[in-house]
Amino acid sequence: MEQHKNITWANRTAFFLLCAILIFTTLIYGAVHQPIIAIVYLTAAALVVLWAVDSFIRGTIVLNRSLIQIPLLALFIYGMIQIIPIGSLAEIGGVSGIPRTLSLEPYWTKLTSFHILALAIFFAGFLTFINSAKRIRKIVLLITIFGFIYAFFAILQYFLSPNKIYGIYESPFAVPFGSFVNRHNFAAYMEMSMALPLGLLFSGSVPRDKRLLYLTAIGLMGIALLMSGSRGGLVSLLAEIAFLTILTANAKSTWNLVLKSGLAVLLVGIIIAGSILVGGESSLTRFAETASTNDITTNRTHIWSVTWDVIKNKPVLGNGIGAFDVAYSKFDTFNGMERVEQAHNDYLQVWADAGLVGLAIGIFFLYGLIRNGFQSIKTQNLYRRGVVAGAFAGCFAILVHSVFDFVLHTTAISLLFLVLVALLVNGGTGYPDDTEERMERHKRRKKMRKAVVTPFNKGKRKELERG
Repeated sequence: MEQHKNITWANRTAFFLLCAILIFTTLIYGAVHQPIIAIVYLTAAALVVLWAVDSFIRGTIVLNRSLIQIPLLALFIYGMIQIIPIGSLAEIGGVSGIPRTLSLEPYWTKLTSFHILALAIFFAGFLTFINSAKRIRKIVLLITIFGFIYAFFAILQYFLSPNKIYGIYESPFAVPFGSFVNRHNFAAYMEMSMALPLGLLFSGSVPRDKRLLYLTAIGLMGIALLMSGSRGGLVSLLAEIAFLTILTANAKSTWNLVLKSGLAVLLVGIIIAGSILVGGESSLTRFAETASTNDITTNRTHIWSVTWDVIKNKPVLGNGIGAFDVAYSKFDTFNGMERVEQAHNDYLQVWADAGLVGLAIGIFFLYGLIRNGFQSIKTQNLYRRGVVAGAFAGCFAILVHSVFDFVLHTTAISLLFLVLVALLVNGGTGYPDDTEERMERHKRRKKMRKAVVTPFNKGKRKELERG
């Protein structure tokens, strides 16, 4: 690992760029519109340039070699294979010479594949440039503080302008919340943002004098999540807290498990009570209202049954990455007045789009995620153990949410998810600046020991000496 003195200006700029893209994509409607996505691609290109400059200055290519990067690159390559012409279709409407491809919609398969490539570049950047204890602390602090402020903004907007984002943009086909066009995306973002402080809290990594701040941030993010009315978000939040309770509990101590379970129940109770206090009873009744709406997207069972027909049509090679809506329309039993563009289940959609090949790629990614998670959680560094636990729980929550929605199709959600995966992988590594942190703590303790004990500093001195 590198020392601080060897960090180049290009390296620092690349890290800043990665932090900035997380905030930018979230605030600009989740980066779902083409002009914004174009900016994301330009940012990915700038990252590659900075990466090359950094490597040139060092005289060596700096790259994280984790195998968990392979699935995204493999999915991009398979998308490119799906648009390779294989002969021609029969004459249609007097038009001949139309190339035959594995994808039913080669244009969208090409666009989606390059989008995956851009995400792969950012993922490699997160893994490579979040490469010190100091940077891990910075990115965790950034996500926690921004999540808290963002949750406060979303709640405020809910009361002042519930149907318009920033009081300007109104989505005619979905229920917005925060800066996201779809409330389910907001819920997914909150699941991941609150996961890191939750992990630190459950692992005992938070100093006693800062626990109230962490609880306040977690509580506000949880309240905002419930007020969004996302049923998938609620299920994922409960799954996240349950997973974190089991992950951080001491297997040899029943009492520890009881305490962690009590903390989990108390936390859920506080979030529910807070959402009722802030948003009134309607903050919970919206879950029932969304279930009874006539919106076709709430009828998951119908969409999933049609998706299964799509899968059976091309189970091995798939219908084309990004071509789901074209494949779906052929088997849709409804009147077609309402267009279904996503399967509302990412696992089914991967199978429908990329076939068994895509499923194999997805399974390899999940295997890498779980393997790295259980390896990194064994780290002796208490703070990073909390970071790994939180990142693991946040990833788990998104994997649960993906059963009900397509949250990972939103750029901002994908980027935050990839950051959590990077923290999961890098959190189990030792870093040179760990020694610097220990030396600073030692100096503080030594200074406190020399201090004169008074009734005003006695308690503070004991707390710092415990470290």
